[in-house]
Amino acid sequence: MGVKDRESYDTAACCAQAVIVTPIPDKIEERWKLMLTDCFFRSLSHLADFSELLGLKDYMGVMMFITFAERVVPVSDQRVHVTEELFDGVEVVVYQPKLQGGDTELRRAVIYLHGGGWCLGSARMGPYDLLARQMVIDLNSVVVSVEYRLAPEHHFPVPYEDVYRVVKHFLQRVVLAQYTVDPGRIAVSGDSAGGNLAAAVSQQLQQDPEQQLQLKVQALLYPVLQALDLNTPSYQQNQNMPILPRTLMVRFWSEYFTSDKTFFRAMMTNTHNSPESAALLKFVNWSAFLPESYRGKYNYSAPVVALSAGGAGSDGPSRSIADPRASPLLVPDAALRSLPKAYVLTCEYDVLRDDGVMYAARLRRAGVEVTHEHYASGFHGALMFTVWPTDFLIGRTMTENFIKWLQHNL
Repeated sequence: MGVKDRESYDTAACCAQAVIVTPIPDKIEERWKLMLTDCFFRSLSHLADFSELLGLKDYMGVMMFITFAERVVPVSDQRVHVTEELFDGVEVVVYQPKLQGGDTELRRAVIYLHGGGWCLGSARMGPYDLLARQMVIDLNSVVVSVEYRLAPEHHFPVPYEDVYRVVKHFLQRVVLAQYTVDPGRIAVSGDSAGGNLAAAVSQQLQQDPEQQLQLKVQALLYPVLQALDLNTPSYQQNQNMPILPRTLMVRFWSEYFTSDKTFFRAMMTNTHNSPESAALLKFVNWSAFLPESYRGKYNYSAPVVALSAGGAGSDGPSRSIADPRASPLLVPDAALRSLPKAYVLTCEYDVLRDDGVMYAARLRRAGVEVTHEHYASGFHGALMFTVWPTDFLIGRTMTENFIKWLQHNL
C-alpha cells in the first residue's frame, strides 16, 4: 500500500467513527423526523467518504449536493425587492422592502453570513432566502446575504476576507444612502461558520483605525469560535449527534485551513496545537469559562502540544488556528470590551455549544451586553430546518426569537 493509499485509508478509518448511531435524546422534539433527516446526511457523508477513497471526487465535492439541492433563484415578490450585486468584487444578494410612494424613512440593515463549515452552503439556498425575506418583512430592514468563496478551493483567510470586504464596502455613508439605511442601525449575523465570520468581523472592525462607522449589534447563531480544543464537554457529549457529529466538524476545520490529511488526523486526536497556539489555550480553558451545568461528568485536560502539529510547520495550519480571524474566542479581554451588543444562540445537542457559552461568558466579563439564548432541546442547524419536508417546530421558534431580539435591539 502506497503512502497516498495509506493516507486515504487512514482518513476513511477516522471518518468511520461517524457510522456509530447514538439514540436521539428524549428531550429533542420530532425525534423521528430528525432521525430520518440525519439518515440522509449520514448516507451522503458515507458516499462522500467512499468517493474520496476511490479517487472519484473529494469529500466536500460530494457533500455540495446539499447546497445544490436546496439552491433557489432569488427573485423579487410583492413585498421584497431582490437584486444580485457585487460589493467590492464579492457576490451578494440584497433584499429590500418594496418602496411605497414617498417612503424615505431610514431602515435597519442586517448583513447575513450563511453556515456550512466554510466549505458548503450558499446565500442562494432556500432556507437562507426564506430567512432573509422574513427579516425584511418583520424588521422593515435591508438584508445583505453574502456569497463568500468556499474552502477547500479557497482556504482561510479567503472566506473571512470576502466577508470583511463586503462589510467595509457596505459601511460607507454613500452606500448606505443608496439603500436608505440608518448608519446607526446595522447588524452582522450568521449561523455556525457564518457566526464565526460574524464574530471575527465584529472584532476586526473595532481594531481598524480607518473605520468610521461601526456595527450596532452582532447576532451569533450556534457559532463555531475556536479550533484549539476539540474535546470540550460538548464535543465529547455530542460527538455522534445528528447533523454535525464531531468528525464532520473536525473535517470542516481541517479543510478550512489545508487539504493535508495529516492535519485532519492530528485534529481528530486533539494533538494539532503548536507551541504558538498553546500559548492561547488559556482563552479556551472550559474549566474556567463554562458554568458547572455545562461541564457535566467531564474533567479538563489541556490539549497535547506538538512541536509541529500535523507536520505543518510554523507557516501552515497550526499558525492559522491561532489567528483570531479564524478563532475569535482567542482574543484577550481588552479586545472584547468595545464590541457591540451581542446575541448568542446555543443548542444543548451541538458539538459547538461550549464555544458559544464560553464566548458569551467572556463578553459579559468584558462588560459587553449579551443575550445568551440556550435551547435545552436544540440541535445544530435547527434554524435552517424551516422548509418542508425538513421543517422543525424548534427551527421556527428559533427564527421568531432571533428576529424578536433584533426588533428590540437593532
